[in-house]
Amino acid sequence: MLHDGRAIRVAVCGGSRIPFCRSHSVYKGVSNQEMMTAALQGVVSKFDLKGQVLGEVVLGAVIKHSRDWNLARESVIDSGLNVRTPAFDLQRACGTSIEAAAMIANKIALGQIEVGVAGGTDTVSDAPIVYPDPYRRMLLDMHAARSFGDRIKPLFRFRPSFLKPELPGVTEPRTGLSMGESTEITAKEWDVQREHQDQLALASHMKAAAAYDEGWYEDLVVPFMDVEEDNNIRRDTTFEKLSSLKPAFDRSGEGTMTAGNSTPLTDGAAAVLLASEDWARKKNVPVLAYLTFFKSAAVDFMKDEGLLMAPAYAVSDMLKEANLTLQDFDFYEIHEAFAAQTIATLKAWQSEKFCRDRLGRNEPMGPIDLSRLNMKGGSIAMGHPFAATGARIMSALAKMLAEKGSGRGLISVCTAGGMGVSAILEAA
Repeated sequence: MLHDGRAIRVAVCGGSRIPFCRSHSVYKGVSNQEMMTAALQGVVSKFDLKGQVLGEVVLGAVIKHSRDWNLARESVIDSGLNVRTPAFDLQRACGTSIEAAAMIANKIALGQIEVGVAGGTDTVSDAPIVYPDPYRRMLLDMHAARSFGDRIKPLFRFRPSFLKPELPGVTEPRTGLSMGESTEITAKEWDVQREHQDQLALASHMKAAAAYDEGWYEDLVVPFMDVEEDNNIRRDTTFEKLSSLKPAFDRSGEGTMTAGNSTPLTDGAAAVLLASEDWARKKNVPVLAYLTFFKSAAVDFMKDEGLLMAPAYAVSDMLKEANLTLQDFDFYEIHEAFAAQTIATLKAWQSEKFCRDRLGRNEPMGPIDLSRLNMKGGSIAMGHPFAATGARIMSALAKMLAEKGSGRGLISVCTAGGMGVSAILEAA
């Protein structure tokens, strides 16, 4: 990417997040704005940005109240950044903060801005409760009425059934299936064994616990609400304990997905700082890695493609553009929406038929070195606040590359709606 005849590389300087916590636990009653502000304050403090004007802040949330219509801007105002820093919201389901990072990166690469923050937040604990549409219409008519009499008339339409709430749920509008139910279909299609799912889940917990115990997350996670660590990590879990759990989405005797090998509903927020090299040097801010490629894809999940299989396409297309193979990476950060989804994606890349018929490749993409997968823990262990996961992954991957001092890392995230996003980071 060129500006004034020279390439502008996009530096990933690092990130900050609050601990991710199971929904309806520690952050019960805490808003998206409060969590997002805390994560942004972590970035401001970490990089000494108090009072500074940044080029842009882009962030979002998947589940939010109507009061959060200007969430990014309101969070920035309380973050410690100069109030002249502009901000806006976007949403691409679980890929929100990776998409936000791509948006910031493109502006930097084009020379439109020098520095920006990407992030995301989500809470299920403070989700809006929706009431039936006739009740909503009645209240809106009362609000719009100009006279007292006109305000009273809509009340005669009231029915007791209006008070039955429609509780929030993560289901696909087109199919009526939850993410888990859809992934059970994928697990069967790809013959994903329960044993392998539980092994991946166990590894996720053990890696995350080890990383926290060695202090690896100290500069990435800021305490919030008296919490210092993701509260879903299970240090005492075992393969036997995970194997004893009953299927959660298919109870017919055929199901393999459980609460133990799936991500829990989670509250949290994360943010990552991106900048041009010139800005980073001028401000004495470290450059951990470079964001070099980004790709999104979508599948027709209403026909014969798995709801969460789009990352298989996104990664394939991105590697073609980058002229890289799947084996050309030192680290693989693949979002563990469900262990079954992660394993199915890995199997797809090794399938000659899938790679030929779906990805347009002459041969399989091949396996990856599993010892390099989610080396500091994954979403099953740490949790998954939908819009925050991408920023968590990017911040952690940039740190891993900086510690190694060379190499590259692959990011792959599945999202609702049959979409997926992917990115490549390269060591500085």
